[in-house]
Amino acid sequence: MIVLDLRCDHNHRFEGWFGSADAFAEQCARGLVSCPECGSTAIDRLPSAPYVQTRQPQPPAAQPDKPRSAVPERASAGAPPSAARPFAAPPAAEAAIAFAVAALRRMSRDAEDVGERFPDEARRIHYGEIEARSIRGQASRDELGELLEEGITVLPVPPDEDLH
Repeated sequence: MIVLDLRCDHNHRFEGWFGSADAFAEQCARGLVSCPECGSTAIDRLPSAPYVQTRQPQPPAAQPDKPRSAVPERASAGAPPSAARPFAAPPAAEAAIAFAVAALRRMSRDAEDVGERFPDEARRIHYGEIEARSIRGQASRDELGELLEEGITVLPVPPDEDLH
């Protein structure tokens, strides 16, 4: 899965998650990628820098006069955020995730609910057997894995109480 920085022709910036760069290009060509803010399908991929970790965080040295605790100590000012809060995203990332989930939920409201037929409908759309449209529904973890293996990009979205 890759995350791409995208922009529509109205200059709205957003992220898109795709199985590959080829999957992005194919979906754009078919008009399946749209701006979550305005719905435009005129989408450009923006340049983005890859993440490169420049140094490995060093474990704290054991001090003979101080016993080590099972509770992690507070990270120093120069340590990466993950050292201070293991398993928690930095606040900016949490805000970006919340924004992305909200955008996905907005798009879901306009999508046709196909329920448990979701895997079959997604395949039919992907293989051009039926006209492309936005759909939402339910699928098991195994079914999602099979769809992804076939190159069909799907994204699990937490349920929105307003949709039920």
